[in-house]
Amino acid sequence: MKLDDGLLLRIYIGEQDRYEDEPLDQWLVSAAHTHGISGATVLRGLQGFGADGRLHTARVIRLSTDLPLVIEMVDQPDKIESFLDTIDQALEQGLVTVEKVRMKFYRKAGD
Repeated sequence: MKLDDGLLLRIYIGEQDRYEDEPLDQWLVSAAHTHGISGATVLRGLQGFGADGRLHTARVIRLSTDLPLVIEMVDQPDKIESFLDTIDQALEQGLVTVEKVRMKFYRKAGD
């Protein structure tokens, strides 16, 4: 089994964040696709808080319309690093982390 070195990019934003009149998570996934990133996944959090200290939750008692989102992408270091320049224009607030990972891609024959 051959493992390649890669980078895991995580972008932490809120559900209500927007860029160019589009939900930011949708813009980021579309930009990643255009940039040739291998894949992207948007995860919706049940609750959390960010730098502003406000609690966001999906619990019925304190239902929030701005739940936390995490967008994850894994690819070769050069692709992730160049994509960071692309997202700089869109992020007004949030958090971005980059971690070294070992990765192995599985694909169907012919893909």
